Amino acid sequence: MNYQNILSETQGAVAIITINRPKKLNALNRETIQELHEAFNEANEDDAIKVIIVTGSGDKAFVAGADISEFANYSVKEGKNLAAKGQALLFDFIENLSTPVIAAINGFALGGGLELAMACHFRVASDNAKMGLPEVSLGVIPGYGGTQRLPQLIGKGRAMEMIMTASMIDAETACSYGLVNHVKKQEELISFCQNISAKILRNSTVAIGAAIKAINANFKDGINGFDIEIKQFGKCFGTEDFAEGTTAFLQKRKADFPGNRD
Repeated sequence: MNYQNILSETQGAVAIITINRPKKLNALNRETIQELHEAFNEANEDDAIKVIIVTGSGDKAFVAGADISEFANYSVKEGKNLAAKGQALLFDFIENLSTPVIAAINGFALGGGLELAMACHFRVASDNAKMGLPEVSLGVIPGYGGTQRLPQLIGKGRAMEMIMTASMIDAETACSYGLVNHVKKQEELISFCQNISAKILRNSTVAIGAAIKAINANFKDGINGFDIEIKQFGKCFGTEDFAEGTTAFLQKRKADFPGNRD
């Protein structure tokens, strides 16, 4: 598929999606959010794709935020619809994909950019990365899940401070907070994410998808994460991947998972 604002390529079983608006520091507008949805959906539907890496073009920004010019004059209703549609179309969508998504944060990840990274299953940052949710400096709050995911990742107090002060933190601080898993030199960022992907590729995609569902369930109101874990654990016993994994273990050989998804 041809895109205007993103690039999508496949390297073996790994899809790399790049937000490509360098003149706008890869800021998210409606068209880019729609294209990202389509690219992520296409990769997730492709059984040959086992991992997705998302990053930004250039060496300055992952995503520097939302394109403010699009919504500066919105009404209350339009603002609410903007957040609701964006969350459903992209941020919640990514979080609940069965294919693992790694955010390779290669520079500024601000506002909607940090919210995009937080929607991914985990994050790796370049050593020049800066992260923050500066929305209150514009008289608004994070609207793409930032007030929910940031406290989940770094704790309520630190999230309150970051949001209230509209301050940025550097990559090492983000790592110490648990916001990102690793910090690497920019030129090593994608190769490091590919190395993590290679480790993921050794394992059952069916089991990984089940683990994502169980882990996410713990953060959803009204849902007992332990119950979801039990259900997903039981479902694994009926899969071809479980049969292959246990047989390979008993036969002392490397498993060759068929990876047949539901």
